[in-house]
Amino acid sequence: MTDELTRASQIIDSFGCAQSNLIAIMQEIQSEYKYLSEEALTLIAEKLGISTAKVYSVATFYENFSLEAKGRHIIKVCQGTACHVRKSQPIYDAIRDYLGLTGKKKTSADGMFTLETVACLGACGLAPVMTINGEVHAKMTPEAALALLEQMRKEEAE
Repeated sequence: MTDELTRASQIIDSFGCAQSNLIAIMQEIQSEYKYLSEEALTLIAEKLGISTAKVYSVATFYENFSLEAKGRHIIKVCQGTACHVRKSQPIYDAIRDYLGLTGKKKTSADGMFTLETVACLGACGLAPVMTINGEVHAKMTPEAALALLEQMRKEEAE
């Protein structure tokens, strides 16, 4: 058993392997690894005595569960009305180009960044807004967003 599955097994056991705790178990495993791997979903099903299809259907029903590995840093660009009107789309587009993302790909090839959109970050007065690892960055521009990412790359390289 891999380290990931060993830890996932410990998480499941901590909830008493109870089917009623399925969502809580999935949340805990995702908070540990930033996503739910196919192996983790299978392990959950086995330990809870339910079908893999049932676990998978829950994982795909709720938008906050991810079945794809995410980068070390999660970027969320607000697409709410206030941010959209104040030009959040060019920020998203600039970051997407900078990270070399195409199609449905959300994570940079180096695994450093994952780019997502959100309906609203609740900071409309600071629009356009984005977060990096939950930290709010207000009144953004494409240039300012890319400067932040460059700074993060530089700091991580040191």
